[in-house]
Amino acid sequence: MRVLLTGATGFLGSALVDALGRAGHDVVVGVRDVAAASRRWPGIDAVGIDYLTDHSASDWLPRLEGVDAVINAVGILSSHGSQTFEAIHVRAPCALFEACARMRVRRVVQISALGADKDAETDYHRSKREADRCLVSLDVSSSILQPSLVFSAHGPSARWFTMLATMPALALPRGGPQCLQPVHLDDVCAAVVAAVAAAEPPATVAVVGPRPLTLRGYLDALAAPMGLRRRVVVPVPGWLSRAGVWLMGKVPGSIGNPDTLKMLERGNCAPADALVRLIGRPPLDPGDFLESASAGEVRRSAQLRWLLPVLRVALALMWVVTAVVSLWVYPVPDSLGLLARTGLTGTTGWISLYGAALLDLVLGVAMLWPGLRRQLVYRLQAALILGYTFAITLWLPEFWAHPYGPVLKNIPLLAAIWLLHELDRPEQRA
Repeated sequence: MRVLLTGATGFLGSALVDALGRAGHDVVVGVRDVAAASRRWPGIDAVGIDYLTDHSASDWLPRLEGVDAVINAVGILSSHGSQTFEAIHVRAPCALFEACARMRVRRVVQISALGADKDAETDYHRSKREADRCLVSLDVSSSILQPSLVFSAHGPSARWFTMLATMPALALPRGGPQCLQPVHLDDVCAAVVAAVAAAEPPATVAVVGPRPLTLRGYLDALAAPMGLRRRVVVPVPGWLSRAGVWLMGKVPGSIGNPDTLKMLERGNCAPADALVRLIGRPPLDPGDFLESASAGEVRRSAQLRWLLPVLRVALALMWVVTAVVSLWVYPVPDSLGLLARTGLTGTTGWISLYGAALLDLVLGVAMLWPGLRRQLVYRLQAALILGYTFAITLWLPEFWAHPYGPVLKNIPLLAAIWLLHELDRPEQRA
């Protein structure tokens, strides 16, 4: 069939392009940037769409010429500016579904969400439910798929959960008893492909894994194939969890916000029977999500997502504390005496002492300041340490033989800064 897939550049949509192609379908990707899509998928037709503005059925009718099936895989986890749930989850999909009914499209598959029902508590779930209701009210053959938490080793939520699974200690809401039923991305794609081709598609399918797990149990299931032992879990009371996710919601790229906490506390579990009937086999168990061949790579990547920030904060603390010690703790006459041995005396010595302390403070704060080019900060830190080391070697060589190793410590410090310079880049931050 000729299938129009909206949301083709998203996490799920990208996987569906390949899955539909393997199943022999002629895929048309609905995207905002047609040129970029054509470069990404040469040989696949692309059509321009915009869920922020395409809110009338007439906007969609020309795009459905010759289309046999439509898959709506567009979705956002939270609203930002003009990207609202009302626009993206309700108005645009409803207009698309109405156009499908007018054009007598053979099949419409709506990617909804588990929890988009009458008991929905968040705008995310309520908006998904509203689109589902639009679809079932129309005279068109359709299937609504409601995925639970979707796992793929490089998916946004999986990156977060694998990171948590590698940490030696965890603070979880109420200790992590919440019900989850994670499903692998491959099984979601299999369900979509099956729903497109089914002679009599199921009206609604809970796309879930084979068994329910607690949040803590899910993290254990991810940790086991990575060779990690059970971690220390500290229960976090509700009020503190709510404050924590509110702060997390302010961090770009974070999946944590008050709504995701509500969805977690409500639970995300359902029987897997309908999915088994649809795809003709049991879905993959969470214990098998990480193949042994890739578990080591996933573990290293997940550990870096929290170890790099820890190292970054530790270095920032070193610079800040060094500045405080230089300014207010270590005797100033002793500091000036050391500077005098390098030829910096009088006013020059005072300026050098307080200027260096101020520079240390600025470099420490800069490491934690959002939006700054950290690679430049790392280079400045390395240059300053090398400068200090050169001066000490030239005028205060006895510090190389000091039992506490004040200069020798610069060697691992420079190595740590080099590591951060190479790995702590925007695309790799947690």
